[in-house]
Amino acid sequence: MRINSLRLQLLAWVVLPLAGLATINLWTSQRNALATADLVTDRMLVGSARAIAEQVAMVDGVLDATVPPAAIEMFDTGDRDSVYYRVETAAGRLLTGYPDLPEAPRHASVEAPYRDHQLRLLTLGHAVIGAGGDSPITVTVGVTLAGHDAMVKRLWFSAFAQQLALVVIAGVFVLLGLRRGLAPLIRLRDAVRSPNRSDLDPVEVPGAQSEIRPLIDALNAYMERVRAQMAAQRRFIANAAHQLRTPLALLSTQASYALRESAADARHEALVALQASSGKLARLAEQLLTLSRAEPGSRRPRADRIDLTEAARHVLETQAPAAIVRNIDLGLEEAGPVPVTGDGTMLREMIVNLVDNALRYSPVGGRVTVSLAALDGEAVLTVADNGPGIPADEREHVFERFYRVAGSSEQGSGLGLAIVREVVENAGGHVTLGDGAAGGLVVEVRLPLA
Repeated sequence: MRINSLRLQLLAWVVLPLAGLATINLWTSQRNALATADLVTDRMLVGSARAIAEQVAMVDGVLDATVPPAAIEMFDTGDRDSVYYRVETAAGRLLTGYPDLPEAPRHASVEAPYRDHQLRLLTLGHAVIGAGGDSPITVTVGVTLAGHDAMVKRLWFSAFAQQLALVVIAGVFVLLGLRRGLAPLIRLRDAVRSPNRSDLDPVEVPGAQSEIRPLIDALNAYMERVRAQMAAQRRFIANAAHQLRTPLALLSTQASYALRESAADARHEALVALQASSGKLARLAEQLLTLSRAEPGSRRPRADRIDLTEAARHVLETQAPAAIVRNIDLGLEEAGPVPVTGDGTMLREMIVNLVDNALRYSPVGGRVTVSLAALDGEAVLTVADNGPGIPADEREHVFERFYRVAGSSEQGSGLGLAIVREVVENAGGHVTLGDGAAGGLVVEVRLPLA
């Protein structure tokens, strides 16, 4: 199951490895507890066997083995262990104890079953002065494992409690640290969601850590871009409404005039004017729609591979009738395919706007030339005309929406070059304006080659 909480994810990344280390530590603690219990039990067995061996002596020429009570009582730890022992001479004669008690290797402990119990056994050799051939004697002591196992459990449970407390305390401190560390994020969330925010002012989060500061800066930069886009949209809507109001009023006036006229010639003239105004209004609406589609984020990004040469040839074929009406020499200069990658529809619309602008502002009998070439890894599209051109101080402004050069006699919408810049920049290129060799305007578009 995927954890969507950052706090729980960070807690898991800290506590789970710590719990894994604690598990490994518990395993080693269990091994250490077992080794400790073995060592303590073996020391007790050695002490008991030595206490018994030291009490064996020659009494009136007879080897006497007396088991002192301390040798047995040292195993009285409250776990009700049973103690077994055996003392025998070097020849194997039993002096005292349990004759069937298993024998362990000298000075080494072993575990063996005896009378339905598991015993830990140890055998000790001891020389007795004056015992002759009966010396050295061997003393074997065995004890059940109840106390041994109880010691292992006590040591292991103590280590377990310590490790568990360590993990719990670490988890608590991690939670407290996360609560304090994530507080700026919570304040950022509250600041963004605050009902008092009616605009897109920058968000300030006092005390934000250096890791969170880039997020806040990125959010503020994003809101700045959104604010700029919203302002541009508001200006666009206001300008569009202003631009549409005049042609619509003109259409209404012309229609009213045509209705009032009874003379056929006057009515025909009014209807022709009405048709021309309708065409201009349709062109304006079409350009508004094109500009809306050209804006970033308005369409799904496309990566069509198109040939600019073929696209330009098709555009010139569609624009040829308008050029013929005004006796304009519309030509294409190209040296082969010029492939680019981008939104094919919008790139063709860019060429349409460039050629349409050139035809509109070229004089009757003028010249418009479209050139295409591939230079230094770039596709270069040039549209040159011999019209009035654009003053150098206004060339940056003509890319603004609805901007028209002062004193221009051509009735345009002021959207053509704005559309061109949007399309070109979305395709990763740039557009520049310049003067022609014989006057007029030269528009140069550079795009990355496919």
